[in-house]
Amino acid sequence: MDETLDIRLMKGNEAMAEAAIQAGCDAYFGYPITPQSEVPEYLSREMPLRGGVFLQAESEVASINMVYGAAGAGARVMTSSSSPGISLMQEGISYIASAELPCLIVNVNRGGPGLGTIQPSQGDYFQSTKGGGHGDYRLIVLAPNSVQEMADFVFLGFELADKYRNPVLMLSDGAIGQMMERVVFKKREIKKIAKPWATTGKTKDRERNIITSLFIQPEQMEKVNIRLKAKYDEITKNEIRYEEIMTDDAEFLIVAYGLSARISHKTIELARAKGLKWGLLRPITLYPFPYGRIKELSSKMKAAATVELNMGQMIEDVKLAVEGQIPVGHYGRLGGIIPSPEEVEENLEKYFNSVK
Repeated sequence: MDETLDIRLMKGNEAMAEAAIQAGCDAYFGYPITPQSEVPEYLSREMPLRGGVFLQAESEVASINMVYGAAGAGARVMTSSSSPGISLMQEGISYIASAELPCLIVNVNRGGPGLGTIQPSQGDYFQSTKGGGHGDYRLIVLAPNSVQEMADFVFLGFELADKYRNPVLMLSDGAIGQMMERVVFKKREIKKIAKPWATTGKTKDRERNIITSLFIQPEQMEKVNIRLKAKYDEITKNEIRYEEIMTDDAEFLIVAYGLSARISHKTIELARAKGLKWGLLRPITLYPFPYGRIKELSSKMKAAATVELNMGQMIEDVKLAVEGQIPVGHYGRLGGIIPSPEEVEENLEKYFNSVK
C-alpha cells in the first residue's frame, strides 16, 4: 500500500472537516445547524488536538464576523453552515469581499425557503452565485459532487482564496454532506503564502496596515468596485472548471452540478442504452460559470436541459450561455425530494422529443 495515502470511509461533512485541518486551517468559527452539524462536531474534537483554534460562536452572524477578524490578521480561516445560517452571514460576507480577505465558507444546502426542511436541496444557487449580500461582489463558488471532492475542494478553496484575496464558497448539499464514501487523503506539502497586507501591527519595516470595507467618498468607493471587477475578470479568465461526459457525439445536452450531476450521469447512461445521444456538462465552478464551453456545445446540439433540486435557477445561466441558439428546459424536484435517474430520463425524453 502506498504509505503516502490515507484511505478512510467518511461522511462528506467529516471528510471536509478533516481536509480543513490537513490544509492548514488555523481557525474555525461556526454554529451547528442540520445537515452540517458534523463539521463543528468533528472540528471541536480534532482542531484543539492538532494545533488549530475551534470556537462555537453564539450565532452565524458572530461566526462570519470572527472569520472577518481572523482573516484580516492573516489566518487561514473558515466557517460552515446550512442555508438559513448562510443567509444570516450575508452582510459579513459582503464586508469580507469588499475588504478582499481570503477565507473558505461552506454551505451544506437544505430545503427552503424559510426554515424549510433538513433534506438536500439546490435552492441556494442564486444566493451563492449572484452575490447574496449587498453591493457588487462575487464569490468563487465550487460545487462538489462526491465525498472525495468535499475533501479535495477544501485544499483548492484555500488556495484560490489566498491567490485572489477573495472568499471562496463551497456549495454542497445535505445528501453529499451526509453520505459515506471512500475518501483518499494524500500527503501534501501545504505552503501558505505571505500576507504583507495583514493587520499584524506596526513594525520597524512598515507602517501599520488598515483593512476596511468602509469608503465614505463615492470616488473612492468607485475605485474599489473597479478594482474588484478587474479581479473577477481575472478569475473568470483563469479558473473556470467543468467536467464533460459523452458530449462528443451528443445531440442533447444536460447541464447539472453536485448531486444532480451524479443522478444525471446515470441518466445519460440509461438514455444511451436506448440509442439516445445525450451528454452531460457538469460545472465544477458555479462562479466563474462555463458560459463559453456551453455556447460551443450548443452549436451542435438540438436542445439542452438543466437538472436541479430547485424550481430552476442555473437554467438562467445556461440560457445566457446558449444565446438563443437552442431551447433550454428544466427538470427538478423540490423540498428535499431526490429524483431517480429513471425519473429524470423519462421526463427529459418527453421534453427533448417535444422540441425536435
